[in-house]
Formats: sequence, structure tokens, C-alpha cells
Amino acid sequence: MLTLAPFTLAAQQTHVLMVAGLSGDPAFKSRFTSALTAMHTAVKTRWGVSDSSLIALTEDSTAFNGRSTRENIGKAFASLSRRVQPGDVLLVVLVGHGSGEGANSRVNLPGPDAAASEYASWLAPFARQQVVFVNAATGSGDFVSVLSAPGRIVVTATRSAVERNESEFLQYFARALATDDADANKDGRLSVLEAFQFARTEVTKSYAANNRMLTEHAVLSDSVSAARVAFGTSGRSSDPKVAALMAERQALESQVAALRARKAAMDVNTYEVELERLLLAIAEKSAAIRAAGGGK
Repeated sequence: MLTLAPFTLAAQQTHVLMVAGLSGDPAFKSRFTSALTAMHTAVKTRWGVSDSSLIALTEDSTAFNGRSTRENIGKAFASLSRRVQPGDVLLVVLVGHGSGEGANSRVNLPGPDAAASEYASWLAPFARQQVVFVNAATGSGDFVSVLSAPGRIVVTATRSAVERNESEFLQYFARALATDDADANKDGRLSVLEAFQFARTEVTKSYAANNRMLTEHAVLSDSVSAARVAFGTSGRSSDPKVAALMAERQALESQVAALRARKAAMDVNTYEVELERLLLAIAEKSAAIRAAGGGK
């Protein structure tokens, strides 16, 4: 219970950057746009992310916040870096066609492409935030080794740069974020792990249903952290006692996020003792909520 106790992104400020690269084909453009639109709507309506903390870039200049050029992506990271606070969460989602290997892996963009190493440099200012970086493009696997770092969860649609066949991971990951289908424990919150496992399972089922060899294998860099980080809220109770307990639990979850942001500057033993204390307190609040009839 201590290892997997989740903290909700609603307890911190959430900042989101979505990038859809070049489609190269009307069918792919429709698919990329549909997935990005679904995720964009979920971020605003289901998670309550403000417009100032949500940036979406596509290959068309008239859609969302502008074109998904290398320059605009860099500017978006810089803009969000000025808004974030310690303990906040940054979600980055890349959509498109991938190519290259290692640090030179990339998602095809209008104009010059940005390499994985550039995304790593853009993420450098977010050392005190929890970063969730999702590359849902084909051939994306090498982003894991390039971007993995403390305080980061990296998800890729494939396990290597050579898995470049048409990928289905994107549509199911978008569905996980936009619906309740992936909320396995039905607590009203979607962990990164739940979203990943749902999308990976649905991809496998789709290939099996069509008697195809599985040519994409999604990767998650840190399953422990992915189980803790959850999107959305568990809802407000009409019972004042339950609502108060939920607010107290949310405050504790915020303290956990802030503690993680200070980890690098703390003594290891002090950090672990404080983290255990907070997680125990969260578990106790959750038990009290269930005992009071809150059910979560």
C-alpha cells in the first residue's frame, strides 16, 4: 500500500503540452487530430487544466495554439517553465511518425525536426516537477533511454526505433485519457500506469482479433511512479465529513509531491522517513473515507 499510494494531479497545478507532427497523409492527419482533440478536451473538462497551462501544437497554423515547428515547441517549453512551481506536474504528449536512433530519434515536424536530445534539454528546467513524457509516435522506443531521469515517467508506443509500422497505441492511450474505460480500480482517478496498461492491452487484443503479428510493444520507464501519479479527481462528496476527509487527503498528497520535488537536496534517510510518514497518513485518510461511506 505504501509503494502504490497514488497522488492526484488535482492536488498540484497541471501543465500540458501536446504536439502533433506531420501526418503525410489525410488518413493519418484525421487520426492524429482526433486523438489530440480527445485528449485536449479531457485535459480541460475532466482535469480542469487552465488555458494558460495548456498548449497544443499541430501541423496546421489555424488549429489550437499554432504550428508544431521545432521553434514553437521550444517556445512552449520555455513558456511553461515560467509558470510551473515545485511539485507541479508537466504532461507532454507527442503524436506522429518517428524516425532516427538514440539521441537522434525524432518525431517528424513541419520544417526541421527536433531530436530526442533536444527534448531532454527542454525538460532540464523541470527538475523540481513531476514530468510525464508520452511519445505515442512510431519508432519512439529510444526516447526512453535518452529522457529517463529522476522525477520523470517516460512512455513510448514502441520499444525500439525499428518498430516503425503503423501504430495503434495512440488511439487507445487517447481513449484512456478521455474516458473512464481505463480506470481499473474505479476510484475516479486515472493513474499513468492504468492508462499505459489499458492502451497496451487494447493494442494486443486488436492485433490478435485480426490475426496479425504484434509489431509494436509499448514501454514504460517507471511503473512505481506511474502507479502513484493520477489524473483527475475522485469527485466531491455531499457528506461534509467525507468531503473534509477528502480535502485532508488531498493536502497530504500535495505534501508528497512537494517532498519529491525536494528529494535531490535532502538527506536520503530523512526523505524516506518523511515519505513513509506521509504515505501512511494518506492510507489512514483513505481508510477513514471508506469507513465514513466515501468508498474511495
